[in-house]
Amino acid sequence: MIITDFLERNARLYGGETCLVEINPSEERDKAVTWWDFNLIESAGQDAPYRREISWKDFDRRANRFANLLLSRGLKKGTKVAVLLMNCLEWLPIYFGILKAGCVAVPMNYRYSSDEIKYCLDLADVEVLVFGPEFVSRMDVIADQIPAVRMMFYVGKEGPQYTEDCIRLTGFCSSSAPPVALDETDDAAIYFSSGTTGFPKAILHNHKALVRSCLTEQNHHSQSREDVFLCIPPLYHTGAKMHWFGSLVSGSKAVLLRGVKPEWILRAVTEEKCTIVWLLVPWGQDLLDAIDTGRVDLSQYRLDQWRLMHIGAQPVPPSLIKRWHKIFPHHQYDTNYGLSESIGPGCVHLGVENVHKVGAIGVPGYGWETKIVDDRGVEVPQGEVGELAVKGDGVMQCYYKNPEATAEVLKGDWLFTGDMARQDAEGFIYLVDRKKDVVISGGENLYPVQIEDFLRAHPKIKDVAVIGLPDARLGEIAAAIIEIKEGETCTQAEIDEFCKAMPRYKRPKKIFFDKVPRNPTGKIEKPVLREKYCGKRLVEAQITG
Repeated sequence: MIITDFLERNARLYGGETCLVEINPSEERDKAVTWWDFNLIESAGQDAPYRREISWKDFDRRANRFANLLLSRGLKKGTKVAVLLMNCLEWLPIYFGILKAGCVAVPMNYRYSSDEIKYCLDLADVEVLVFGPEFVSRMDVIADQIPAVRMMFYVGKEGPQYTEDCIRLTGFCSSSAPPVALDETDDAAIYFSSGTTGFPKAILHNHKALVRSCLTEQNHHSQSREDVFLCIPPLYHTGAKMHWFGSLVSGSKAVLLRGVKPEWILRAVTEEKCTIVWLLVPWGQDLLDAIDTGRVDLSQYRLDQWRLMHIGAQPVPPSLIKRWHKIFPHHQYDTNYGLSESIGPGCVHLGVENVHKVGAIGVPGYGWETKIVDDRGVEVPQGEVGELAVKGDGVMQCYYKNPEATAEVLKGDWLFTGDMARQDAEGFIYLVDRKKDVVISGGENLYPVQIEDFLRAHPKIKDVAVIGLPDARLGEIAAAIIEIKEGETCTQAEIDEFCKAMPRYKRPKKIFFDKVPRNPTGKIEKPVLREKYCGKRLVEAQITG
């Protein structure tokens, strides 16, 4: 079975029913604010329609048209096609059109800078790029620096001269399914993850992995035809898309909300009769705070149908879930663990029946196996800390064009996650710390090396190290330990001003002036810094602090 089979089945059985809704809450924005200051999710602006929707039949036809457009341009099986769009109704039909054409979908993080966009396009051997109006200024910078990208399709009005009008062109293409035979072993998608060099690695998945994510998600949360899924996180993220895959399997409606304000979330749940909501930790905390302070009056909303609050992308503080259940005692709760390398969340999951185990990431997910091992790859005794490894159909094929990095994490059929964990007597897995230095703040990956390289350009800085520290709202925040050059003085205000040239979400939230310890080989001793400034293992601090 191929993931596109689910879409075609839904178009056949439920063709006239609504499958996707896009909601764009209106919000005035400071016109002086540039793209790098945007929040994780942004509204489409004042001139956008509040609500748009498409049916399953229309979804399938749009996907077919885009697939046929690609084929009409001579694209072959395996050609890489990148998607750089904000959440919108066009996103998923374009993604499925790429798959139907036999091409490889390459979703791009919409917070990437011009340099990062170029890097990822080059790394993944992308030949076709689809992007929207939010990215014009960034694409203008690199448009003549990406010769391998031979076609650029624009989703919007009056695109740059170097692009073609995607919507107009697909209108001329057939809405019939393209004659492309697909197999579960065919390459399907490339996602990007963090790397020790500061730039992402390209993660290659086949069609079998995509189907695994569909089956796992639907098994975990029992989506039925009556469910309505509220999706807020960005669709380029494996988590958002793979949780939507449960709606794809069940043939049920999903809502794309372009906004994270508590009032917007509750309004969407009310108006669209949402039954499942996936939140990131900061959004859940913001919603509870709004209720506690009286800024939000729950009596103004219809929420009885809301059955499942699903939260993830970072360790979940037990205190948040306790607060949640005081207000919403009848909600089921679940959290999932996963990596882009394991096709997103689901290789470990708590399970809605295990709310008493809040703090754990859970047990092996549907179709997955786990083990906790020492440095030799030998399983450790129950209760001891080791590296978490996972095994299942969702494990990546490889890091694209990076056999060395692949060999470090793939040992036979097992993916070594880089996360340190322990297992209790009942088989529940708890994260303890990370081997990797990536900081996960509000569900977003921050690459310390990038921030360190930026700060080292400051004329007064001799050395710098960036680590993650626990934060009640964001899970982690980036903290910079800065060693000043001899004879120089420097203040936090100076560093803060210097960091304004960096995207807001990457800026260190704490600054410490201290010596940066390095080992004899020159590597920063980050465990020493974490011990000094955190005092205990990071993830333990997040779920117990």
